[in-house]
Amino acid sequence: MKVMLINGSPHARGCTYTALAEAAGALEKNGIETEFMHVGGTPVAGCIACGRCRQTGKCFVDDQVNVLLEKLPEIDGLIVGSPVYYAGASGQLIAFLDRAFYAAGGRFDGKLAAAVVSCRRGGATAAFEQINKFFSMNNMPIVTSQYWNQVHGFTPADVRKDEEGLQTMRTLGNNMAWLLKCIEVGRKAGVPLPEREPFKMTNFIR
Repeated sequence: MKVMLINGSPHARGCTYTALAEAAGALEKNGIETEFMHVGGTPVAGCIACGRCRQTGKCFVDDQVNVLLEKLPEIDGLIVGSPVYYAGASGQLIAFLDRAFYAAGGRFDGKLAAAVVSCRRGGATAAFEQINKFFSMNNMPIVTSQYWNQVHGFTPADVRKDEEGLQTMRTLGNNMAWLLKCIEVGRKAGVPLPEREPFKMTNFIR
């Protein structure tokens, strides 16, 4: 079993990474393989609604979005982390998630997910909710912890002093590992994913 941790911060080893690494450590202690992907360090193009991905199954912009899409068959869980900018997630991360989820065409279905945010002072819950919206409309069970998944600090050293925040990350990792193992037991016992009805798109204006 494998969990992908996506770092949406411009800083590869900053506060967001510190939080994600704490969750990854708990996952690994429970025998779950982890992999990190850093998407915040370079400009990330937004979706231009060209529809090419509907024909090819990948984005026409060949960057880390397509790397993630190629890895989806081997990923069982996803933890997405971001710093808090103006009470929201980083622009690079949101552009990445917009394109990845749109191009995936349902391939995230059934994978466990969690959001992690890092802030200096405020805006954490707004950014947390923003990321969770990607999961909650794509049939992804959201893993919770003992508190909202957030750490506080201006530097990684500050974050390491946030004892409750780091404990929340470890609890998140432990909870995700437990749920992954439960799902695996169910799969071996013949319990399939829920059957999906054909999607019915109902626009507000007809």
